[in-house]
Parts: sequence; structure tokens; C-alpha cells
Amino acid sequence: MNLTLKIWRQKNAKDKGKMVEYPISGIDGDMSFLEMLDVLNEELIEKGDEPVAFDHDCREGICGMCSLYINGEAHGPDRLVTTCQLHMRKFKDGETIYIEPFRANAFPVVKDLVVDRSSFDRIQHAGGYISVNTSGNTQDANSIPIEKEKADAAFNAAACIGCGACVATCKNSSAMLFVSAKVSQYALLPQGEVEAKDRVLNMVHQMDLEGFGNCTNTGACEVECPKGISLENIARMNREYIKASMSK
Repeated sequence: MNLTLKIWRQKNAKDKGKMVEYPISGIDGDMSFLEMLDVLNEELIEKGDEPVAFDHDCREGICGMCSLYINGEAHGPDRLVTTCQLHMRKFKDGETIYIEPFRANAFPVVKDLVVDRSSFDRIQHAGGYISVNTSGNTQDANSIPIEKEKADAAFNAAACIGCGACVATCKNSSAMLFVSAKVSQYALLPQGEVEAKDRVLNMVHQMDLEGFGNCTNTGACEVECPKGISLENIARMNREYIKASMSK
């Protein structure tokens, strides 16, 4: 495949940045999108040019690092996959591909396609945990009966990898889908009851402090989420928030 890549290049958060065009050839359809970028960077290095900076880690679709906005879609044109799982066969020979970083005030650009998503970490720190007795008197998990429906819903919420696709996709740069998934995975289980009230209040408060927008129920976040996190989690978080606010 012969392709034209138009990639956002930005030296740092203060730099204006611009789209730069790169022709590339000999791309196999079975390559992943990140492998294609590796090929480009090898060519740039051989020419003495600076390679394109982009985030990646496990390349197995479970870490959420590969946050690229491809042809106007978070993680590209495929569904329920991260960028590292996106294959070049989804594109046509001769196509022009636009590659940008996730854009949100709460995700400042570090360099090129790399953004700072530590705002998600701070939201997690605000309440994404449970109190567990690890003194040697811990209770066996099997001794706490949990309805299968709730257990399944908790596991589905916990599948969120915190990639930020929901934020990049939302017209308001809302983090509601991410936060609601982190609230839901504990709210549905008895182990999460100890911090339940403080958790939702603190995490939503931190989300607002980070500058994320609010949800207007467009639903684009669920469509673009590589793990298919449901909008039902946002409704659950809203219920948890109202209940916690009224009991304070």
C-alpha cells in the first residue's frame, strides 16, 4: 500500500503545532497502525529527521496508551479496538490518513501525538479504591455472595482501560463515561459500599476541577469506546451522586 500521512507535529505544549505530510509506501495490510508508524519513524531516522512521538506500551489492547485520533475518530475507523489493534487493511491504497492527538483542555499535548492524561490518575486517586483489611484477617471472596447480574455489570465497567477515547470523541470533552465506569465497578459490589458516598462525590468533584465538560447524552463516547463501556454507567453514577448528596 502507498499512503499519504498527515500528522500533527508539535514540539511542546506551548508550540503552535501544524500538520506535516509524509508519503509512505510498502505498507502491508496485516500491519497494525502502530507498526506502520514504526516504519515511518525508521525512515525519518535514516534521513536524519526527528521521529514522530506517539504513546504505546503493551500493544495488546489492554493498556489504553495508544491514544490517536485517526481520520476524525478516536482509535480510527474500526470498532471495539484500540489503535494498536487497528490494522492497515482498514484503509485503501492511495488513501490520505489524518493523525492527530486526543484534543481536550484536560489532555494537554506533551509532544506531537502524545498527550498528558494524568488528570485521569488524579480522578482515580480521589476515590477509585476500596478499603481492604490486609492484616491477616481477610475474608475469603467466595464467602460474599454477589448476584451474577451485578457481578457481570461490575466486570463490564471494570473493562475500562482509561484511554480517553470518550473525552476525545465528546463535543464537550466530557470524562463522564470514564468516571462512571470507575464508580460503577465499585458501586455494584458490596466491597465498594464503605467509600460509596465519598467516592462518587470526590471523583465527580475532581473531574470538574480538571476542566472536563459535562455530558449531553450524545452517545458518541460509547460508540467510540474500544471496550464498549455502556452509557448505563453514567445513569448509575448520576443516581449514586444524587443519593450521596442528599445523605450528606
